[in-house]
Amino acid sequence: MSEKEFHIVVLEGDGIGPEVTSQAVRLLGQIQNNLNGVRFNFDEYCVGVGEYLKNGTALPDSTFAACEASDAVLLGAMGIPSVRYPDGTEIAPQLDLRERLQLYGGVRPIRLFHAEDTPLKNHGAGDIDFVLVRESTEGLFSGRGATADYEAGLATNMMRITRAGTERVCRLAFELAQKRNGLKKVSLVDKANVLSSMAFMRQIFDEVATEFPDIQADHVYVDASALFMVRDPQRFDVIVTENMFGDILSDLAAGLVGGMGMAPSGDIGATAAVFQPSHGSAPDIAGQGKANPVATILSASMMLEWLGHPETQRGAKMLDAAVASVLAYPKNRTPDMGGKLSTQTMTDLISEALAKSIN
Repeated sequence: MSEKEFHIVVLEGDGIGPEVTSQAVRLLGQIQNNLNGVRFNFDEYCVGVGEYLKNGTALPDSTFAACEASDAVLLGAMGIPSVRYPDGTEIAPQLDLRERLQLYGGVRPIRLFHAEDTPLKNHGAGDIDFVLVRESTEGLFSGRGATADYEAGLATNMMRITRAGTERVCRLAFELAQKRNGLKKVSLVDKANVLSSMAFMRQIFDEVATEFPDIQADHVYVDASALFMVRDPQRFDVIVTENMFGDILSDLAAGLVGGMGMAPSGDIGATAAVFQPSHGSAPDIAGQGKANPVATILSASMMLEWLGHPETQRGAKMLDAAVASVLAYPKNRTPDMGGKLSTQTMTDLISEALAKSIN
């Protein structure tokens, strides 16, 4: 059997990005040694604030070309709040990647590994396991290029909802619901009672839903969904929503399961994908060994699954199981979750769990 080589571009980025990404790559190397006929070729590129300050661009053309040609991209974190473009916005080349590679589906799994990790633990939280799918190429974010007119005292950002964009992200959500061992339900989160763009999105969602008669489809207004996530998170299986709504709700959802350090994500397109933790660059703790690597490690697992090879998918299951076995013990936590483990020590434990499962 010929060996399959996957070209993975690694973008460590800013702040804690290099710390958490290096740990994920380390585990991928360990897994690679136990896969049959599969090899990973990792190429690192500079991107983000450091590259912007050095060369005047946060995402060089050569880096984008490498991402475009790769099998997948593993990204750490990008942006530093104190460094901004002349228009006052943060440096966020990850948004450029989403738009230029047409990574329309921001898939964000929300899973509670231990009851002690949720602020709902005293309220009968039960199992929390759902996926939020965020449309990532249009919505309110599509208006981010607008410039505020300070003299006129007015600033406007336009929300863009297209049929093509909505159809593809809704289909992705329904397909995920079919694959999951969940409620077999997709919930559209919108504000269709106020915004015509959202009413348009709902109409298209309902049309796509007819293609999946085995999956229940329902609608939840965005304000109500924030309430339900806290009061009854078990009602959700797969959520699909507009870009900005997804950005906000995914942080709320992460808070239910231990915080941003527990929130992986994958930005999925038709021919490309970028996998990254949902958290930011956390410059206040960069270089201190305090960063939680779990979100990045779980993002790497999502990447293995997405690559679609039977062996990489087997590797994803191995990595998920190793993370779950370590998190089964509440003492195994980094400072963001009230624990004392360093970034490397947490990864060491996951590596040891991996080795046991392999042996």
